[in-house]
Amino acid sequence: MDSPTQVNEEEPQVGGKRLKSMVWQHFKKIKVGELNKAECNYCKKLLGGESKNGTRHLHDHNKVCKMRPFNNIRQKTLVQQQWKADGKMSISNYTFDQESSRKDLASMIIMHEYPISMVEHYGFKKYSTNLQPLFKIPSRNTIRSDIMKIYDTEKSKIMDLLKKNSSRVAITTDMWTASNQKKGFMAITAHFIDNNWNLQSLVLRFLYVPCPHTSAVLSKELLKCIFDWNIERKLSTLTVDNCSTNDAIVDILVSKLNPSHLLLRGKLIHMRCCAHILNLIVQDGLKVMGDGIERVRDSVAFWTATPKRQQTFKENVQLLNINYSKQLMLDCKTRWNSTYLMLSVALEYKDVFYRLEQRDPLFISSPTDEDWVLAEEICKKLLVFYNASNAFSGRKYPTSNVFFPLMCEIKLSLSTWAKSSIETIRNMATSMSTKFDKYWEKVHGIMGVATVLDPRYKLKLLEYFFPHLYGHLADYEMQRITNYCYDLLHEYEISTQTQTWQSSCNSPKVNDVDVSSFLDGFDSFVNDSNKDILKSELDHYLEEKVLPRTPDFDILAWWKSCGLRYPILQMIAKDILAIPISTVASESAFSTGGRLVSPHRSRLHADTLEALMCAQNWLMKDIEGECSKKEDACGTINEDFESEEEELE
Repeated sequence: MDSPTQVNEEEPQVGGKRLKSMVWQHFKKIKVGELNKAECNYCKKLLGGESKNGTRHLHDHNKVCKMRPFNNIRQKTLVQQQWKADGKMSISNYTFDQESSRKDLASMIIMHEYPISMVEHYGFKKYSTNLQPLFKIPSRNTIRSDIMKIYDTEKSKIMDLLKKNSSRVAITTDMWTASNQKKGFMAITAHFIDNNWNLQSLVLRFLYVPCPHTSAVLSKELLKCIFDWNIERKLSTLTVDNCSTNDAIVDILVSKLNPSHLLLRGKLIHMRCCAHILNLIVQDGLKVMGDGIERVRDSVAFWTATPKRQQTFKENVQLLNINYSKQLMLDCKTRWNSTYLMLSVALEYKDVFYRLEQRDPLFISSPTDEDWVLAEEICKKLLVFYNASNAFSGRKYPTSNVFFPLMCEIKLSLSTWAKSSIETIRNMATSMSTKFDKYWEKVHGIMGVATVLDPRYKLKLLEYFFPHLYGHLADYEMQRITNYCYDLLHEYEISTQTQTWQSSCNSPKVNDVDVSSFLDGFDSFVNDSNKDILKSELDHYLEEKVLPRTPDFDILAWWKSCGLRYPILQMIAKDILAIPISTVASESAFSTGGRLVSPHRSRLHADTLEALMCAQNWLMKDIEGECSKKEDACGTINEDFESEEEELE
């Protein structure tokens, strides 16, 4: 056999022409006898090297050659996958996917509120190229298109979730004006309990509404949203702030919707925002206080005016061996909770103000003993409202059953304050009570029903508090709430029977004659005969003892498991407990909107803003578990900080 001879090691040639295929970087053209062969540079295997053989077989060998140092990117890179249930880590080959990487980039921009234009920044391009040279960085328009695709995909998922979900949907809505653009945006948020008994809160719309923002314009947009999302037959309540425009919106809404699809034909649809009412009550009370706390406010303003004064104040705190855990903070007069926080912090440093009055001649507004007594009294009073406000305004909005006990606590506290020895406190209590009675003279039916559906309270809590709230009218108010419960039970029973009947009508018949139809009259006869004898689910539920009051009680878990004994009541609880008692869920969208509609992003189209806002809300729902493990995992572009440990490293 003839020994192989190399044709040309540097530039393999065929017929005087240079071999152009990239595969020849891994092969040498040699002669074996009269035949042209291609020798692998790594394993020295000989393959056909004639022109008629082509190069496909060379490419195939190059992919599987075991002697090649790095066959392809799959063999180069191993990536860590998710941890398995047994705690072991799985490793798999890495496969680069351009489309998947673009989707991840778009999702990152949505979730963390990065600017869309970042894809065109030099630093981002350089970083991405070094990280993955195969990634083709998209343009600004392309990434916007990817964002809109994610929005459309996620919207379809949410619509499918709402379609499959059996419970009613409560709506909260509010208006917000962007400070730099003076444009009005409307946030519409849906609240419901899903089939797994998890409380859901999803932003449906964040839309730009041109002026004028009249009740007709706003109600039109709200109705369009309700019909577009196919929830007009499942709507339970609409929670809005207290103003005449919102009252008119609710009236228009009720007139446009089919009353047979609403709870008790729309009697309970209007929910007033409890957090807003709370703010109105306290603001009225603070107005009558006059100059009672002005010197405290002036003192705080003096010692927070400059960094030097702040440092002097801190040094005097330490000299008096007082724990400097909180910094002085000046309140905003339009936010009563900031006034409460200002007073509570200032009271901790009362002795420091006394000391500084003697040492600094410029400090001439130190509070008197009477001022401190009044400030302490006001703090005690406002603590009730502050706790209630935190409950109403929590990040995860509370179920509606928490409202009534807090309202009762506030009402009884106001009655006690009216007997105070301090005239200012008495005047404050009188003003607050007037505003309280204006909005809550009657307990909203939904809140009364929600209290009854709490197995820790039932009717017992109403029986205990109503005499204190309504005096001789307590029995009448008790009966009103009880009637709501029975009316809802009757309405849900009819609805369930109708659905069962429609289901049986649509089911295929085995025989031409349905024998069971002859007994339908008998069933009605038995039900009518036993109407006075049989007890309803509500009767049986109310006869059971109330559960002990525990702070960690999970009412949704209770109704999910124990509610199986009361299937109709369970359906009612699923709808009632999901109703939000404030518009905080919609208002929270405006903090995100403030970042999205910033001066630096003022040229974003309204459709893009809505896609960014809604998609962020929906995507975050999918990764809530991951974010809860690490607080900053889902942070936004405004949340940038360093700990002291990090600064020292």
